[in-house]
Amino acid sequence: MADIPLTHIQTETMPAGLKGIAADLSSDQQAFKNVSWGKAMIWIFLLSDTFVFSCFLIAYMTARMSTSVPWPNPSEVFALEIGGVTLPLLLIAIMTFVLISSSGTMAMAVNYAYRRDRRTTAILMLVTALLGAAFVGMQAFEWTKLIHEGVRPWENPWGAAQFGSAFFMITGFHGTHVTFGVIFLLIVARKVWRGDFDREAKGFFTSRKGRYEAVEIMGLYWHFVDLVWVFIFAFFYLW
Repeated sequence: MADIPLTHIQTETMPAGLKGIAADLSSDQQAFKNVSWGKAMIWIFLLSDTFVFSCFLIAYMTARMSTSVPWPNPSEVFALEIGGVTLPLLLIAIMTFVLISSSGTMAMAVNYAYRRDRRTTAILMLVTALLGAAFVGMQAFEWTKLIHEGVRPWENPWGAAQFGSAFFMITGFHGTHVTFGVIFLLIVARKVWRGDFDREAKGFFTSRKGRYEAVEIMGLYWHFVDLVWVFIFAFFYLW
């Protein structure tokens, strides 16, 4: 019986000098060569957006801890009166439940997308968009209520004037993210329903044939929006 020859493994030698140092520092580049452009860009966008929201929340904490005027009590400011009974934070609890639930439907949509179930994916994305629209609608109601009660960016009948400017800026910025997310959810859901990702139809948000990457990218964005709301909820309504 003939001997089986050994397999010789050729190892690459590192170049000498500055080229060797540069090659060593860039050795992790292989981890990024198979990452799609869309995923790379959405992660860069979410990272930059994280810095923006962090700056807003840090500024809010600084303003709240440095003011000498008492800060409004969230249980009083965000209370609803129904049938003569005052219910603190009821609307906020419903808003939070709706938005967190939408994160679940979005995760299911991504799961069904990679199973090539177009119909279920599109339906789940539409449900997610509907929940997001409901959240924005309740936020608009909350804004209207506070404006009617006298809250402005420059004044606040319950205490520190900085409350109005911080609240409208941060919740408005987040609400804008949710609104754009709803719009893009509807766009991608329509493309999924029509089968654009299977036919490799030309146009925006269409990836290579058979790839539902746009659904996953939308999922990353939507989960980020939900996560940011958790911090806003804790800072504005529980603190």
